[in-house]
Formats: sequence, structure tokens, C-alpha cells
Amino acid sequence: MSTSDVNPLDDTESEAALAYAEERRENIRAFVRTNPDYYIRNFDKIGASSRFTPTLNLMAGLFGPVWFGARGLWSWALPFLILETIAFVQLARGLFGDLAADAMARIASIEGTLDLRRQQLAAAIENNSDKIDVYRRTVESLEDNIGGIRAEAEALAAEGPSIVLTGLFLLLIVKALQSQVANWALEARFSEWLSDRSIRSAMPMSQIVFSAIFMALIVAAAMIHYSFPGRFSLLSQFPTDPNIRLTSITWVEDFIAWCVRNSEAFFDGLTFAIRALLDALEIILVQTPWIVIASLIILLTWLTAGVSTAIYSGAFLAYMGLLGFWEGAMTTLALLGTAACLSIVIGIPLGMFAARRPRFYAFIQPIMDFMQTMPAFVFMVPVIAFFGVGKPAAVVVTMIFGGTPVVRLTVLGLRGVPESVREAAISFGANKWYLLTKVDLPLASPSIRAGINQTIMLSLAMVVVASLIGAKGLGEDVLEALQYANVGQGILAGFAILFCAMILDRIVQGGRK
Repeated sequence: MSTSDVNPLDDTESEAALAYAEERRENIRAFVRTNPDYYIRNFDKIGASSRFTPTLNLMAGLFGPVWFGARGLWSWALPFLILETIAFVQLARGLFGDLAADAMARIASIEGTLDLRRQQLAAAIENNSDKIDVYRRTVESLEDNIGGIRAEAEALAAEGPSIVLTGLFLLLIVKALQSQVANWALEARFSEWLSDRSIRSAMPMSQIVFSAIFMALIVAAAMIHYSFPGRFSLLSQFPTDPNIRLTSITWVEDFIAWCVRNSEAFFDGLTFAIRALLDALEIILVQTPWIVIASLIILLTWLTAGVSTAIYSGAFLAYMGLLGFWEGAMTTLALLGTAACLSIVIGIPLGMFAARRPRFYAFIQPIMDFMQTMPAFVFMVPVIAFFGVGKPAAVVVTMIFGGTPVVRLTVLGLRGVPESVREAAISFGANKWYLLTKVDLPLASPSIRAGINQTIMLSLAMVVVASLIGAKGLGEDVLEALQYANVGQGILAGFAILFCAMILDRIVQGGRK
């Protein structure tokens, strides 16, 4: 075979291949620092195959999580630390632990009761009471319980050798696994280091010391706690003082009271505006003849999502009407409409403003995370303090929980507009308003509509929770079913809420492409 017939990728003797191999060896030396020849051989073996290639690393197997942590492989170090901790805990429990401590504590507790019953039995015998047989049976029962628990304690104490063997077996398996995957994990980190030299390499002494101290503290604390349960209160209970909690509660209550006193006019005005919008929607949806509202909803569904979806919407509306949920559904839609409209009116402009201002978005992002992750029952408490109990408070709670997706997805959509399209529009003389209304918003509209949809869906998910503070509608039916264990009413009202969500989803998203 001539030289020209050899695949350049398979020619390991060419000058380019030799130069690449030498450069790779130098990079491995710079990355590992210690014992480079060993790692060069194993990295070449691992790199020659796309599959997992086990190799033996005695140092990783010996030092375990300390080695992985010192090398910066914390995603491996922490799982191995957990497994080794379990193994060491089993060894310590089997060798030094008081396995019968819980049983002996139960015996001590029963013995106190037994002494009391014996005294009562002696007094009953002395006084020739008619309760002698009762006390005697009680004493015999307690003695039998103590005997059973003592036998259980002896059985637990005899399990020490088997616990030791279990811990030793687990430790050996973990050590073997660590020694086999160490080089493979380090080679993957080496590949990342080649493209990003900011990744830490070698084994700095500070990292070795930190890893060793961290692992030792974790293992020692777990071994002492599980081997000698209840003996060291510092390990079982967080050191605190009840007065800290009481003082914090007082501070929060004083702050909320101060805010209520100094912002009463503002919140009264806000409550009036929310109630005005809510009353207007209730007049439209509740007091308008049902046939008008049903026809408009079916027509709107047909225009946005097609004939088949309109037929389904009509069936859903018929379900609500025939089962007596019509008024509750319209009340729910009024509450939902108020919260969703306010969320959308506030959220879309806020997202438009934050899309081109990274610092402002970085400021409001933790606030939105707080709004979405905090349980609804928690922020319901200050809302009641500011707005009282009733529908305005329910609207505010719904806005807090469901108002963030429209902001996030508006920012996402506007940031996803290609810069080339914006530059082309600017080059043709587009001003900022034209750029926003004719370029940015049309291209970002799928993401914005998805945000509106998510806001509506999350708002609808708050229906039952909002009914706890005075919101009427379908949530009240579900809440009543929960209170009286009325399974049928709860399921039927739940389906009505589901159908409302499906109709709104089709109207907002549409079915036509």
C-alpha cells in the first residue's frame, strides 16, 4: 500500500500526529503536575475509546473523596463522601455504638410507670381495695413489656458483627469504584481544561487541606451522632434560643403594623381600583344572560382555534351550566380576568423595559423568584394585613403567584430577536418606536403569548387557595367539598376549573398555525 492510500486520521507516525501527541503530553503534564507519566499512559488509553474505560488509581481508591475534592471533581467527591460516610457509620455503630440505647431508654421510661403501679398495688392490697386485680394485671403487663423490650435490646446488641461486615463490604465496594472511575473523571476534566484554562488544575495544597478537613468533619460528626444517639445534643439539635424567634416575630409584626398605619390611604385606593375592575367584569360575566356569554366565548374560540375547538368549548360550557356551576364559573373568570389583566398590563411593559437593561433585570429577578417559590399561604398573611379579607386580597395573591411568567417570557422573547434583523431595520431608518412595534414585538410575540398563557394558567391554579380569603366561585365549591369530604362535588367542581383552563388556553394560544 502506498503512502497516499493511508488515511491521514489513522497515520500516527506523521509529523502532525507526532506533534499533536507531544503537545498533548505537555498539556497533561501541566494539568496533573504529579506523576505525569502515569496519567499520560492512562489518558491515552481512555481517549482511545469512546466508552467508559476503567483504569486503576490507587491514590483515589485510598483517599477517596479527599482525592476527588483536591482535584476539583466535587460532583464526584460529594456522592462518594455520602457513601463512605454511610460505610464508616456502620463500622462505628457495630464496633463502638450503643445499639440498644433506644430500647434501654424505653425500658427506663416503663420502669418509672411500673414502680408507680406497684405502689398502687401495694396500697390496694393493704386497704383491701376492689382494684387489686386491675393493678395486678397492669403490673404484669408492664413487666411483660419490659421483658420483650429487653430481649429486643439483646438482639440488637448481637447484631454488631453483622453491621460491621455490612459497613466493611460497602466501604470496599466504594473504594474499588473510586479507584476505577478516578482517571476517567479526571480525563474528562482535562478535556474541559483544554478549552477553558480558568478551570483549576493540579492539586494545590490548600485544596488538599480543605478537602481533608471537610471530609473528616462530616464523617466524624455522622459517626459520633449515629453511634452514640442523644449523647451530644449539639449534633442532634441546632444551637438556638427560643427568645430569638420570639423577638423576630415581634419585629416583623411591628414592621407590618407600621406599614399598615403609614400606607392606609395608598392601599385603600388600590383596593378601590381593583374592586371597580372586578365589579365591572362580574357585571359583564355574571349578570349578562348566559346565552350571550356562551355565544361570545364559542365565537371567540372558533375565531382563534377553529371549529372543532369551538365545539369542545360549547360542550364544556354546557357541562358547567347543566351541573349548576355557571355562576361560580363566571365569578371565577371575573376574578381571574382581573388578576390576569393587571398582571399582563404591568408585566409586559416591565418585561419590555428589562429586556434591554440587564442590570435592572438582574435586580428584579430575585424578587420574581421569591414571588414564585414562596408558598401562597405565606404571602397571604401580609396581603390580608394590607387589603383585608375579600376579593381584592384574592386578586393580589393571585397576581403575586401568577404574574411573573409574562415578565420572564417577554424578556426572553425580546432578547431572542436576532440582532441582524434589528440592525437591518435600523439601517433603513427605523426609529425606536418603529423598531419596537414592527420588529421586536412581532418576532417576540410567540414567547409573549406563552407568558400570557402561563400567567392565566397559574392564576387559575390559585382559585381554591384564593377562596380561603373570601374569593367566591368554583374554588368555594372545591373548598366546601374538602371541608365536608364531599368527593362528588369536589371532583365535578375540579373538572369545571379544568374546562375553564382549557377554554382560556385555546383562546390565548389558538389552534391555527
